[in-house]
Amino acid sequence: MNKQTGILLFLLIFIFIIVGMVYLKPPPPAIIIAPEVVFRTSFLNITNTMFTSWVVLTLMIVSSFFIGRRFSLVPSGFVGGLEFVIGGFYDLIVSITGEENGRKFFWVVATIFFWIILNNYFALLPGNFHIGMTEPGYGETQAVFEQTTILGIDTAYIPIGGDSVNATNAIKPATEGGNFSGILAPYFRSVNTDINTPLAIAIFSFIFVEYWGLSALGFGYLKKFFSFNKLLKGNPMGIIDIFVGLLELVSELSRMVSFTFRLFGNIFAGEVLLIMMGFLVPLLVINIFYGLELFVGFIQAFVFAMLTLVFAQTAVSHHDDSSH
Repeated sequence: MNKQTGILLFLLIFIFIIVGMVYLKPPPPAIIIAPEVVFRTSFLNITNTMFTSWVVLTLMIVSSFFIGRRFSLVPSGFVGGLEFVIGGFYDLIVSITGEENGRKFFWVVATIFFWIILNNYFALLPGNFHIGMTEPGYGETQAVFEQTTILGIDTAYIPIGGDSVNATNAIKPATEGGNFSGILAPYFRSVNTDINTPLAIAIFSFIFVEYWGLSALGFGYLKKFFSFNKLLKGNPMGIIDIFVGLLELVSELSRMVSFTFRLFGNIFAGEVLLIMMGFLVPLLVINIFYGLELFVGFIQAFVFAMLTLVFAQTAVSHHDDSSH
């Protein structure tokens, strides 16, 4: 690429950025940690993260049904690629734990990995931050929304180039022929930005690790937490074993906390980053951060799954240590 071409490319990128900042700039974002309630029923308030998880789960079940019917001895196309990914993931687990344990651990570890990564990637689809229901704003600069109805559901969205207004300057509500000023509660939001979801997955991981340890070693597995043998035999050094066991128990329980906040913190920080970059540089530059979030979404799913696998292997391997 010669100098003139480089200068022209730079100018085009600069023009795109300026056009995006001037004409496509959305209203100032509102960073809200707690998931927003988007549907209310007589017995349950449904948040956007709950609704998103149901949509992702439905897509997974439906796609699994149709893809499963197309598996063959010589797969090709998309099904072949999917089989390659699943087979490669299985081979990775077997290479770490061995064939017997690999078969035992695979379905749990793979479920964790694919559930997390699909939810992370679904959150990057268009419309996650711009379509939803409105919540009134008072005394703050909020967004002006267009109002419409989709399948009988009142829906608001931020139009391209939508400006912001002061909520104290009354805008006629939709019922009076005007638009709405307030905060948008999107229908779709990354499931893992709701701390309850990473915590649920962490508890799920913890339960299976302890179950595998007990099933492999019986009640002898609990000796690493509660070791009273030396103390009962009159050996005062047994106090050290009790103290070490308590440390092991605390470490085992704190694992749920570390799993939860690692996933929640990274995904929520990524959501905030995309919202802010979309506000500051809505054209071209935002694509760099979307690429970063694609990488982070994969890494967080992989780390969560692999840590579960490593701890599971450690839990069932204590038998070898005690036998020597």
